[in-house]
Amino acid sequence: MKPYIIAPSLLSADFARLGEEAAAVLAAGADMLHLDVMDNHYVPNLTVGPLVCEALRKYGIKAPIDVHLMAKPVDQLIIDFASAGATHITFHPEASRHIDRSLDLIRKQGCRAGLALNPATSLHGIEYVLDKIDLILVMSVNPGFGGQHFIPSALNKIAHVKALIKTAQHRIHLAVDGGVKVDNIQAIAKAGADMFIAGSAIYGASDYAKAIAAMRMQLNGAT
Repeated sequence: MKPYIIAPSLLSADFARLGEEAAAVLAAGADMLHLDVMDNHYVPNLTVGPLVCEALRKYGIKAPIDVHLMAKPVDQLIIDFASAGATHITFHPEASRHIDRSLDLIRKQGCRAGLALNPATSLHGIEYVLDKIDLILVMSVNPGFGGQHFIPSALNKIAHVKALIKTAQHRIHLAVDGGVKVDNIQAIAKAGADMFIAGSAIYGASDYAKAIAAMRMQLNGAT
């Protein structure tokens, strides 16, 4: 397992060529794909459903697909996305009445389970479900739209989450999503993150391989 994971966000890809765009970033050096699911209810935007995840698998995508549910409720979507080929499924604690049960449900579907924390979401209570979490996603923007600027206070939150993760008995990835770019990825890594979700910083570049390589170069300086 690489010490750092780069996961391009398909939200910034050309949806008319989504299969090609997914394959292109993987060929350029990405480790996995990130799929943002928005319901125009929990967040003010509407994106994709399980059929898109399934279509990527049918296209031939073998790499892990990290599904981020910005939707409410989550339990049926967990089942549907697991059936569609998701590898990781992450949801927001505010979107589930029973966080513990939803985490259990993800794992029972054979997927890795994650919790996503909005900029103003407290860490309170997470310690009680650490044994069921494989990923904690710190949102460094308010969810709902791509292309936003990184919120600087997220660095302190990343450090606090990292300290919490160190108390767990198993490996938990610390992901960051929102405004991740070449010029701040090293600081994010130094704060404790090991998984980086980047949309426009990769898909907005003229050369995906150069963009990912530039990020890796910055991450090499974080260790």
